Amino acid sequence: MSTSFSSAHRLYVKSLYRRMLKNELDWVVRRDIWRGRAMMIRAEFERNRDVTEPRALAQILEKAEASLASKLHPDPYIPPTMPGGTKWERNIPPTIAPLYDHTAAVHH
Repeated sequence: MSTSFSSAHRLYVKSLYRRMLKNELDWVVRRDIWRGRAMMIRAEFERNRDVTEPRALAQILEKAEASLASKLHPDPYIPPTMPGGTKWERNIPPTIAPLYDHTAAVHH
């Protein structure tokens, strides 16, 4: 099935979908409850899958972005080892750079 949408449009829709799923996961910790919400999000995207009119599509995407913005979690989950996480840069392994040669240094 060929569509007239650009790859940039498809990437944008995928990004919106993933951001909505991630936001729901920030709000709901239990995966069994989150799965039901994820299926509702997927159903919403599938319902609008065949919209090809640019103005209608822009309105749908704008409404979805506004919905996401209004539901953003104030303190989103950050994996511990990622930047901003609680274990970020904890116990950093030593650098592999050459050691400082104290005997070669000139003392004054």
